[in-house]
Amino acid sequence: MLKYSFRQVLCAAIISMTPFWTWAQTSTSSYPERPVRIIVAFPAGQATDLATRAIAERLTHVFKQPFVVENRPGAASIIGTEAAARSQADGYTLFMGSSGSLAINPGLYKDLPYDAVKDFEPISLTLKVPFFAVTNPEFPVNNIQELVSYLKQHPNEVNLGTAGIGASNHLAAEMFMNTAGVSMLAVPYKGSPPAITDLIAGRLSVMFDTGPVVLPHVQSGKLKLLAVATAEPLSAAPDIVTIAQSGYPGFEAVGWAGLLAPAGTPGDIITKLNKAVVQILSDPEFSRKLAGAELASSTPEEFADYIKSEQQKWGEAIQRAGVVAAR
Repeated sequence: MLKYSFRQVLCAAIISMTPFWTWAQTSTSSYPERPVRIIVAFPAGQATDLATRAIAERLTHVFKQPFVVENRPGAASIIGTEAAARSQADGYTLFMGSSGSLAINPGLYKDLPYDAVKDFEPISLTLKVPFFAVTNPEFPVNNIQELVSYLKQHPNEVNLGTAGIGASNHLAAEMFMNTAGVSMLAVPYKGSPPAITDLIAGRLSVMFDTGPVVLPHVQSGKLKLLAVATAEPLSAAPDIVTIAQSGYPGFEAVGWAGLLAPAGTPGDIITKLNKAVVQILSDPEFSRKLAGAELASSTPEEFADYIKSEQQKWGEAIQRAGVVAAR
């Protein structure tokens, strides 16, 4: 029988493990070494999807590895979000989260199969899609101050168009009403298009919705623009007055998207991806490619704090609206 000293056995073990430790120490530094998928919880062609594809194209160029978008829509973005949360935390599955999946759903659903904070590592905020306050042209107000004054004189009498109870534009209006101390009668529709049709026709008076939905009608004179619900003026249209400038400092109600990874993804991968995304979003040419959206990068820590603050804001709007959604 062969006998080995403890020292010989220890040395042999160290030698046999050397390749593993070398790989463990260098694997993330050479990231990515194969294609990376980015899960989007919306259908192809939706605003978040289009933005993700544009970012993925740039990431492919930066890292010399394919960044491929995978659409997993359904159940108010829950299906795709859960799939991302349950993916392996190795940096090869990323998630383009949104205000709906990470800020609104936690307050809307009591039994979500994911935790928007604990199940993800934030990488960077990527863009904001602001809501605009618009009215029928015949409605007798021309700015936010006049709207608030009118609503205080006519509490719960003005018809507010929404894309459905609990829809983001409904909740944006609820946030405004809560901040300004006014009330309107929310009228739910099956999506924004039919609500816009009735707003133009005068069956509704006020609506909050995104630029792509309302601005073409503002430009044609079919709707009247009061303000945009951003904390700061839009870089692409600084002449549009914000609700924050209209007597409500800091007010913001915007849809947004940001890049995340499953919880436990190595920190150096998060840092590498954040650096790349920040550089991409700072490129003026890229900004023109995503016209209509406000690009907004951040540090991972800033994005984490932003998600928590947005959950609180949207959650309060949901409670005020009395919305309860069951899965």
